[in-house]
This record gives sequence, structure tokens and C-alpha cells, in this order.
Amino acid sequence: MGLATSVTVPYAAYLRVYEPLSAFPRAERRRWEKYARRDALPTAQDELRRSLADLLPTPPVPVPVHESRDAFVAVVDGVVCVCPWRTRLRGWLALEELAERFPAPVLDAVLPPVVRRQAEADYARWLEGNPDARPWIRTATWQVPLRWFVLFSDGERDYGRAGEVPVLRYRTPMVEARRRVARGLRTLRDAIEEGPLIDGLVDVGRWLEEFHPRSLVELDYGGLVHMVPEAQLADDRSAADIAEGLAALRDGDGVRAGAAYERLTERWRAVRDRQFAN
Repeated sequence: MGLATSVTVPYAAYLRVYEPLSAFPRAERRRWEKYARRDALPTAQDELRRSLADLLPTPPVPVPVHESRDAFVAVVDGVVCVCPWRTRLRGWLALEELAERFPAPVLDAVLPPVVRRQAEADYARWLEGNPDARPWIRTATWQVPLRWFVLFSDGERDYGRAGEVPVLRYRTPMVEARRRVARGLRTLRDAIEEGPLIDGLVDVGRWLEEFHPRSLVELDYGGLVHMVPEAQLADDRSAADIAEGLAALRDGDGVRAGAAYERLTERWRAVRDRQFAN
């Protein structure tokens, strides 16, 4: 595997929001209504394959020239909900994150400066006409951020298989996700000083407020299932550990909270360490 693919094609997990059709402007709503009736809808693997195809040219194309017209579809209590891919916006946001994660020499080898400058200029022009744009999908590489688990309960955990591939995901109504974020923030602010966990949870909460209150929120382990042994996936109860830690903090039980946090950090440190195993 070459440098470009080894850096820009990591194992990723996803936090997605599926909005009801009523949340979209009329013209877009009609398009999604027709789209959702298709016999075959693209999968997360289809989205991944299309994004990898843009990395093959020289120089690579970090942001698609045209916006994707695809979406993930879910039916919630008889209501059709869609999660648009919006690959252009996510591509621009990913470029901003790359600049923060990698030293300049590595970044220049993966994406030449001229390519990045052009993408930044395109993004600035696009934002002028789309100042309120936000992605329906957030991506995390080589981990699931601990703050994401605050949104879900262990009872919403769904572990199974799609053909030969394991699947681990959580789904919850938007109202539950927002309630858990608010309660989690109150607990953390009462128990600890300001820090990355609180800041990250505030950011997620603000993002959730951008969507329709009858939306569905999904955490998908995505490509992480290909690198974590199945026995570990089956035993992974990270949402339960988060809930346990927060409950312990509310009870003033620092020992129990510390034990839950240690289980989480050890589990996800082992996953992140695999990034440097080869």
C-alpha cells in the first residue's frame, strides 16, 4: 500500500443523523422521496469505494468536483428518514483536520500544497452561497470518540452480521440523544474542570441542535470492525461503560467512575495503537 492510501484511507467510524423528509425543502424532499423508493440503495461500502476512487489519479482529488446525490435511508416508525452523504462538504472538513493531524512534510507528500490551496479556495467560494451548511455525517479514524457514546444506551446496541462482515452500531431518537448530552454535560461540569471531554460534548450537542427533532441518530463502527477481533467486538460495551461512569460521578463515587473510564481508555488505546502496528 502506498503512502497516500495508507494515510488517507484509515479505518473509520461514523456518527450519522437521518432526518425525516419533512425537514427538507419541497424540491429536495420530492427527490429524496423518489430516491428512497429505489430497489437498490447504496451502502456504506459503496460510499467508501467511491471516495477511494478519487485518490487514484495523480494528483489525487481530495474533494469531489460534484456533490453526491446519494444518501443513506432508514424507516423510523413508518417515517422515511434520509442521511445525505454531502461528500464535498465532508471532504473539505476532512482536509482541515488533516492539516492539524499530520506534519507538513507528510501532508505535502500525500496532497501537494497546490492541490490543498485549490481546495481551500473552492471551499471559501462554496461557503459564500452555503453559509449554514453542516454535514449529516461525522467521521472518526482509528477510534470512536468517547463523547459519541454519551448519546446512546447499551440497550440500543445492535451487534450482528451483514453477510460475512460484522456490524456494530447504535441508533436512538434525536430527543434521547439531546437529553443524554444535556444530562452528561451537567454531570461532568459538576464533577470535573473544563477539558477536552466537555468541549467535545458541547460541540456534538450544538451539531445535534441543527437537525429536525424527530431525526434518528446512529453510531456505526464502520471499518473498525475489520481491525478489531470479533471476540472484542462482541464484548465491547462502551456505551454501558460511559453510562456507568457518569452515574458514578452523579453518586460521588470516584472509584467506580475511574474504573469505568479506565476500561474505556484501555479499550480504545489498544485500537488506536493498531494504527502504528505495521
